[in-house]
Amino acid sequence: MIRRLIAVLFVVVGFAVIAGAGFALFWSDELQRIYVPSLPSIERHSGDIRAPGPEAQDGQPIGLIEIPRLGLSSVVLEGDDTAALLLGVGHLSDTPLPWHGGNTVFAAHRDTFFRPLAHIRKNDVIRFSTADASFDYVVTELKVVEPTAVEVLEPTSAATLTLITCFPFDFIGLAPQRFIVKAARRSSTSLEPEA
Repeated sequence: MIRRLIAVLFVVVGFAVIAGAGFALFWSDELQRIYVPSLPSIERHSGDIRAPGPEAQDGQPIGLIEIPRLGLSSVVLEGDDTAALLLGVGHLSDTPLPWHGGNTVFAAHRDTFFRPLAHIRKNDVIRFSTADASFDYVVTELKVVEPTAVEVLEPTSAATLTLITCFPFDFIGLAPQRFIVKAARRSSTSLEPEA
């Protein structure tokens, strides 16, 4: 009798976990669709690209990241807390926004939005877009580091994009290492409509 009760309990818990994961996946896809129309605009002032008004607030969409070869496309949200990483890719707030240059750092979970990074290669193109601008980066370096390797967050003089996720990709539980993608900005383009 006790074995039967335990078996039923395991089945119920299993269904609950599957239903919860399915709901989270569906909800995050719906939120991605909702966020895309609300991507911010940026303005150009004397050749420099600057964000209008105050900096992005936590949880606010700041742009869209795409890696065409991998089929990766996700809204990027300001912040890297649990809520932001559940709904999209997070921008580490203590690093510059892409339109400011320097070392911009994005993070996401290896089993959700950054799962395709398992197949990324050098020279792949990463595109970051806002409502009216697009920034192309080319992957220059791939490496695995310990979680304590904070040097990947250090400022750079050149416009750089750093992507961080846990590693190994197929690890069950808390992964012991971090997978780092470094990319150098190749170009930036205004997407303003023609007059």
